[in-house]
Amino acid sequence: MGNKLAEYLYNKKNNVRIIIFTALFALLFINLFQPFGSRNWYPNISDTKYFVFSSIIILTGMLVVVISRVILVSSAKKNTLLYWHYAIWILCEIFAMAIFYTLFSILIPKDGIEREIREVFEQSLYNTALVLLLPYSISWLYLSWKEKSQLLENIEQENIQNKASKTLIAFPDEKGELKISVMLENLLYIESADNYATIYYINKSSKSHYMIRNSLKWMEENLAMDTPLIRCHRSYIVNLDKVKILKKEKNGIMLELDAESTPDIPVSKTYYQSFMDKFSMYSV
Repeated sequence: MGNKLAEYLYNKKNNVRIIIFTALFALLFINLFQPFGSRNWYPNISDTKYFVFSSIIILTGMLVVVISRVILVSSAKKNTLLYWHYAIWILCEIFAMAIFYTLFSILIPKDGIEREIREVFEQSLYNTALVLLLPYSISWLYLSWKEKSQLLENIEQENIQNKASKTLIAFPDEKGELKISVMLENLLYIESADNYATIYYINKSSKSHYMIRNSLKWMEENLAMDTPLIRCHRSYIVNLDKVKILKKEKNGIMLELDAESTPDIPVSKTYYQSFMDKFSMYSV
């Protein structure tokens, strides 16, 4: 309880989702299940009037939650909130809404049966706790699951990138004989011409190249999986970790690499979608 409140609990967008979900849950719950015999409190009104009345009182009461959440989001930006702060905040919301519903139930409408204010408050407190805590709990579980899933995905992606950056890429010729191995972090791009492929890489701070007899198709199928290597053109495979700038020009997408004296690499329409899908994985 003394730990810092998770960011997803005071995030603005998440709180908007919580408010909307809670309002919908309350509308359905009160009108479908009519807890604590609430329908009998107003025996002289029609079902339609009861639905309208209960909907108005719930939506109006949700203003308490809206105001509370606005203050919560604003406070979280200026102060460090702990879980016990949040627990007290929820209790205050329940009591505030219970008081609101008590006053509303007594004053409006006049068709209801006479009840003591204590009885009304107790029933309002029970209803409010149920109507708020159930959707809140569902929302918290969902948001927690979503955050942990995103965290695991980020960790997995980071591990893949870290592993990829330390990988030694082996380049065999068409007969399977190893010709050269290059650290992935030094590899720039691969260019094909006929049945040959030229590998461009950084060696002792300068750009070097090595030509082997093999197809770009073989390299795409065998070297690009689980690495930042991606085919972007029928003549090029590029290392995404070396892409410094992606720019759109009249003749299409061009890639500028993080190395001197390196030509811009084109992205053709044929490979555009697959390139962008993988590029999005390696971009911030």
